Amino acid sequence: MSKLSFRDLPISEKTLRSIEKMGFKHPTEIQEKAIPVVMEGKDLIAQAQTGTGKTAAFGIPIVEKVNTRKRKIQAVVLVPTRELAIQVTKEIKDIGREKRLYALAIYGGKSIKGQIDFLKKGKDVVVVGTPGRVKDLIERGVLDLSGVEIFVLDEADRMLDMGFVEDIEFIFSKTPEDKQTLMFSATMPPAIKRLAEKFLKPDYQVIKIKPEEVTVDRIKQIVYRVDPDKQFEKLTESLKEHEGTKTIIFTETKKGADELAGKLRREGFNADAIHGDFSQAKREKVLRSFRRNQLQILVATDVAARGLDIKGVDLVMNYSLPKDVESYIHRIGRTGRAGKEGTAISIMNTYEDSQLKNIQRKTKAEIEFINLSERKVSSEKTDTGRRRNGRRRFTRR
Repeated sequence: MSKLSFRDLPISEKTLRSIEKMGFKHPTEIQEKAIPVVMEGKDLIAQAQTGTGKTAAFGIPIVEKVNTRKRKIQAVVLVPTRELAIQVTKEIKDIGREKRLYALAIYGGKSIKGQIDFLKKGKDVVVVGTPGRVKDLIERGVLDLSGVEIFVLDEADRMLDMGFVEDIEFIFSKTPEDKQTLMFSATMPPAIKRLAEKFLKPDYQVIKIKPEEVTVDRIKQIVYRVDPDKQFEKLTESLKEHEGTKTIIFTETKKGADELAGKLRREGFNADAIHGDFSQAKREKVLRSFRRNQLQILVATDVAARGLDIKGVDLVMNYSLPKDVESYIHRIGRTGRAGKEGTAISIMNTYEDSQLKNIQRKTKAEIEFINLSERKVSSEKTDTGRRRNGRRRFTRR
């Protein structure tokens, strides 16, 4: 937590009052570093994980910079999912409440006519949307971005993974050349760097925020290594051990999420799935049930690791390990929040040894490893941990 207060940053009194009403007392690291840069008018690429406060890192400068008396869109924020569009719009509205700022979320899965009607009123100065719907509204001639002064890509890596690059480039081409461009991304793959070189001015700033290790330290991490045909059995066994616990189970695919939720229901568990193929109404219904504790187990693809506003999750489970370390961190980061402790259990199979070693090497977190398979751990090194009765505890070096 920063020792600075928001009053130490270049923020107006009106916005400070809104921030205080939201309960924010001290800026996070990304807010402390990014807000002054953005307020200076610099282009920026920032690497920051979900949960670090990055929405306010660009939301506060947007509120400060836009002129609410100008009835034209001055800022556009592109996000990968409908849920994130809603969430970011709400936070920007809350930050701009004292300035009476109008912001509109536009996304697929909801009536386009209603969004067109809102745009035609001409009140909104900030638009937050998914690339597909934003492009659609531009092509229909109802979304004019000629007055945009700030262009933000939020979760840029996720949008590239979802195949939005052409839509993003189209939208970018409809904005003025002299605008300020900000990119926020959890990871920094080569594709993101290429996009930055293409979109950002040559003197753009780079900010990198390390994943908050203290959060990981509050999460008890356990990995069970089992034969592939024993994964579901071990999963249900672990769920019974944590009966009554609010749980998210992550799968790699949408089909896998549906199938696993169905199998769990047949075993008597209160479970349902959520992923990108659901209609907006169905997604909102499932999330509402989970938030209200009417649903105990949410089976999700990685869409739930980013952008969904889900609090109070006590247990995260990986039904097989994710392909990359960043996804693992995002997943387990759904628990152990707001100073609370959490638990993350991974049910890995015998073909995922290299993925586990990579996770341990990069996170340097303490992981309790329990081998329930007779199959030998591939390329096992004796210096990675202490073994006792099939258990091994990976520790920090």
